[in-house]
Amino acid sequence: MKENSVLTISNSINDWAEKYLEIRNHSVKICEPLEIEDYVVQPTVDVSPPKWHLGHTTWFFETFILEPNFPGYQVFDAQYNFVFNSYYETIGARVIRTDRGNLSRPSVSDIYKYRKYVDEQMDKFLQSEYLTEEIKPLLELGLNHEQQHQELLMTDIKYILGHNPLFPAYKNEAFSTKEHSENIEMIHFNEGVYEIGFQGEGFSFDNELGRHKVYLNDFKIADRLVSNQEYLEFMEAGGYNDFRHWHAEGWDWVKQNEAKSPLYWHLIDGKWMNYTLNGLQELDLNDAICHINFYEASAFASWKGMRLPTEAEWEVASNHFKWGSRWEWTNSAYLPYPGFKKEAGAVGEYNGKFMVNQMVLRGASVATPIGHSRNTYRNFFQTSLKWQFTGIRLAQ
Repeated sequence: MKENSVLTISNSINDWAEKYLEIRNHSVKICEPLEIEDYVVQPTVDVSPPKWHLGHTTWFFETFILEPNFPGYQVFDAQYNFVFNSYYETIGARVIRTDRGNLSRPSVSDIYKYRKYVDEQMDKFLQSEYLTEEIKPLLELGLNHEQQHQELLMTDIKYILGHNPLFPAYKNEAFSTKEHSENIEMIHFNEGVYEIGFQGEGFSFDNELGRHKVYLNDFKIADRLVSNQEYLEFMEAGGYNDFRHWHAEGWDWVKQNEAKSPLYWHLIDGKWMNYTLNGLQELDLNDAICHINFYEASAFASWKGMRLPTEAEWEVASNHFKWGSRWEWTNSAYLPYPGFKKEAGAVGEYNGKFMVNQMVLRGASVATPIGHSRNTYRNFFQTSLKWQFTGIRLAQ
């Protein structure tokens, strides 16, 4: 199980400076195995080039912390606001997402200079009288924002390398999660009124707030994730050819994309191979299924005569099973909790405006930075997306 907490920072100036440096350095470490050419590639609209992630996370601190709060601060390059703004309408115009891969300039070396400049200025700011109590929540948001992009870096790098015809390895490291294909045990929960949502000390995103009561009927939830072997059985039973298990929109997706398997699976000379961060390898049947979308997860559950859990069921049950290796699809639409209010200004664009046409995922993944997971975390993606480290937990 992932550590069920997020980063905690005392009010000590040194603690803030150390945590800032630790998190910022981790982004650079993720990119160490890359070649320069890898930094620029954008194979699909949902994948951003690694150098864009490095620039965008730096822009966040420059734009939201330094410019408005550090007197005398000079921006590194005025054009970078246009280049590295992601979706903040409040901040102004920006490069459209599909064009991020066309940014041969600024160069990778320019972006590392940008990071160095902003980090030096942030170090001065964090040790100055300008770091007030009012700014600390925004600083903490910035650090968690960088950790979110660290996970996106890992998933985007895998997509970039996994769509290179040579299937190069990112680095040789253990990333697998074994889910031995023994019988799944279903954990039973009685009907009743439960509470979900974040409470207590530490950081949370605004979409987790508003702890509230939910009524749940009797339900059962699996004690482990679905394995590759179990998903392969679904495929071999004609799961991608049987419309009965698919949502209508999902069935349209299957036909339009001629879908036949999870992302990164390749049938070569009659043998299923799987691209991993260690390169192309023979499919490990005992590994937890990964890189499937909501349509596929729902279809598999239907084929098994079960369903996906709701996010409330998942959270209530989460202390009774191991989680943290895959983002787990739930059958819950991404909607605001009772009493949710968007913050004023650009920060209010962080989560609230995405609460439509997306489904909630719970847990964490092998790409989630340590200290960035908790059982109230509400991840969310569109139903067709599968490049994240997503998996399946069954319910009934």
